[in-house]
Amino acid sequence: MTTATLTRDRSLLGLKELGRDEIESILDRAAHWEHHATKIDPVLQGKFVANMFFENSTRTRFSFEVAEKRLGAEVLNFSAAVSSVQKGESIYDTVRTLESMGIDAGVIRLKPIGVLAELAAKINVPLINAGDGNNEHPTQALLDLYTMRKQFGELRGLTVSIVGDILHSRVARSNLYALRKFGANVQFCAPASMAAPELDAPLVTMEEALRADVIMMLRVQLERHEAGMMSTPEAYREQYGLTVDRASRIAPHAIIMHPAPINRNVEIDDELVEHGQSRIFPQMQNGVPIRMAVIERALT
Repeated sequence: MTTATLTRDRSLLGLKELGRDEIESILDRAAHWEHHATKIDPVLQGKFVANMFFENSTRTRFSFEVAEKRLGAEVLNFSAAVSSVQKGESIYDTVRTLESMGIDAGVIRLKPIGVLAELAAKINVPLINAGDGNNEHPTQALLDLYTMRKQFGELRGLTVSIVGDILHSRVARSNLYALRKFGANVQFCAPASMAAPELDAPLVTMEEALRADVIMMLRVQLERHEAGMMSTPEAYREQYGLTVDRASRIAPHAIIMHPAPINRNVEIDDELVEHGQSRIFPQMQNGVPIRMAVIERALT
């Protein structure tokens, strides 16, 4: 097996092409790390990981950094806002420069679609997708699956409603690709202007969406919308927000999820963020062991 093939196999660019067994092994390894008694276990001592974020992030970036440090890796944090990218340097040249300096893996978030796959074909260290455009966000979907599996025991047969800005959502795409591999039923609920008809999943009404086992609300990505694509946050909440009244009609066993950041009182009412059926903050907590498993997979 060539070095390029090994590097590609240890990268995590998306879940669309990743097999069910491989996904399950990541979830199982995350369970190991979640219950690991020692907070820092230096299995990756002497390894250098660069977090390369060409798009703003809080939860994902810090979750990766905590995961890397818990594994004993040396962490380099790159921010495009204070880098030579602002002087016109290409993303490829930036990543290639860090590779030349001796990093062992890179965690990368990008706005443009397609660039990550091109980089992975040229760079000889494993790359982990921390979100690329509206294409995929594999580690977010992995922590979502992990959260659902912890709640329900298995994923097969679950009905998962993903509600909101499907058009711009890499989270919706990665969840759709992964959940389908496990026999879950995925359905979307969105305004016509935010739907993604190219994705093979039924589009249901808000009332139908509330009957699911998992109701996953998505952030309305105002920064990605063109003028006129939506009216007002108040109008969105009235039609597609998870209000206290709507939440009162979900099944007692159902859970509420959200990848965050949250527009409180737009896609979900403030009172529901830490509701008894909400798993929003446990999702964030589960992100660390999931990313530990992904980083360990890349570097061992």
